[in-house]
Amino acid sequence: MEEKARYVTIEEALNKGKDHVNLRGWVYRERKSNKFAFIVLRDETDIIQCVIKKSNAPEIFEAAQPLTVESSVKVSGTLKEDHRAPTGYEVQVDDLKIIQIADPFPITEYQSPELLYDNRHLWIRSREMNAILKIRNTITGAIHEFFRNRGYYEFDAPVFQPMMSEGGSTLFEVKYFDDKVYLSQSWQLYAEAGIFSLGKIYNMGPTFRAEKSKTSRHLSEFWMAEMEAAWMELDEVTEVAKDEIRFIIEQVLKINEKELEILERDIKKLESYAKEAYPTIKYKEALKILNEKYEMDVPWGKDLRTLEEAQLADHFKVPIIVTHYPTEIMGFYKPPSDGNPEEALCFDMLAPEGYCEIIGGSQRSLSIENMKKRLEAEGEDPRTYDWYFDLRRFGSIPHSGYGVGVERVVSWICGLDNIKDAIPFPRTMLRKEP
Repeated sequence: MEEKARYVTIEEALNKGKDHVNLRGWVYRERKSNKFAFIVLRDETDIIQCVIKKSNAPEIFEAAQPLTVESSVKVSGTLKEDHRAPTGYEVQVDDLKIIQIADPFPITEYQSPELLYDNRHLWIRSREMNAILKIRNTITGAIHEFFRNRGYYEFDAPVFQPMMSEGGSTLFEVKYFDDKVYLSQSWQLYAEAGIFSLGKIYNMGPTFRAEKSKTSRHLSEFWMAEMEAAWMELDEVTEVAKDEIRFIIEQVLKINEKELEILERDIKKLESYAKEAYPTIKYKEALKILNEKYEMDVPWGKDLRTLEEAQLADHFKVPIIVTHYPTEIMGFYKPPSDGNPEEALCFDMLAPEGYCEIIGGSQRSLSIENMKKRLEAEGEDPRTYDWYFDLRRFGSIPHSGYGVGVERVVSWICGLDNIKDAIPFPRTMLRKEP
C-alpha cells in the first residue's frame, strides 16, 4: 500500500527552513510566464511562494496553467531560502495535485468597503482578516484564562429575557410562542443571582442592542465579556478591570507578533499599555480637564460624547477609568453615592487613540425603593423585576461587576478603523447579511 503523504502547515515548513515538504492550501496569488509559474500558496498559518519551472517539470507546468486565485491544491517540493519571496522562502515544486479550480474571485485588489462586507464570507480569507481573527481568538482565550486563574466560575444566562437591563429603546423584541421576550442586552441581572451561589463569576456571550446608529463604533449584535463578584465595591472592581485589560494585551504581544505586523500595529504603544498604570478620575475631574485645558464647555449632567472621551484618553495616553457619573443619566441599578447622591457608583474605561469606551460597570444598587422609582421614571413596570428584587430581600450584600465590549477591545488592539472588522460577520442597523 502506498504510504500516505505527511502534510505540514506553511508555518511548520518555514520553521524548518529547508527540506522536502508536502503542503496544501489555496492559491493566494498567481503569476505565469513562458518559463515559470509562480504560485503564492496560503493556508491558515501563512503564505509561501511555490515555483514551477517549465524545463524541469513540463507536465506540472501545463497542469498549473488553469489555476486561479483561491483554487485549492496540494504541492510537494524542495524548500529553499529566497529573500525575494514574500516570506523569505520558496518551494521548487516537483508535484502538484489540483483539488478544485476556483471561479473568478469577486474580490480583487481595489474594492469598496461595502463590497468587502457583501462578500464577507470570502473576505475572511484575507491576510488582514485572518490576523484579526487570530488576535480575537487570543483576546477571548485570555479573558477565560484571566478569570479562571482568579477563581471565577463561568456562568451562563438566558439570551431570551423578559425585561430590559440597559434601556427600553435598544431592545430587540422577539415572538416567544404566544408571548414576547427580548434578546439579551446584558448578562448582568442574572449574574447578580449567580453570585449568591458561586461568589465570583464571569461570562462571554452574544449581546443585542437595537441602537439606530451608523457609526464605526456600534454593532447591533456583539460579544460582551462580563464579570460579577460578591462583596466587591467600586474601588476594587475598577482595579480588576485594569488588570484584565493589561493581561489581554500581554497575551496578544506574546502570541500574535506576526499578526500585529501584518496589521501594521504600533507594538510600542501596546507595550506601553501593558506596562503603564491606568489613572482613575471622577467625572467631575474629567469635566475640569475638558473645560479648562481643552475649552470644551461640557456641562455637569451631560454624558460624555466620543469626542470628549477621546480627548480624555489622549490626555493621559493610556486607558483611564472615569467614575461617579451623574446618577440621573445612569441605569436604574447603579446606586447613588452615600457622600453625594448626584454621583453614581459606576465607571467606564476609555481607551486612547480614539477608541474610547471599552468597559462599563458599577457597584450595584441595594435599594428596592430607589430602583422602583427609577424604573417608573423610565416607563417600566417594576413588577417585571420582582424576581430581581428578591436578590435584595434574601441576603443582600454589596456586589459589583462590569462588561467588556469584546469587539471594541479587538478594534483597539488591532488598530482598526471600523468595529465591523472586529467580528467575522457584522450585524448593524443597515447590514444583516451574509
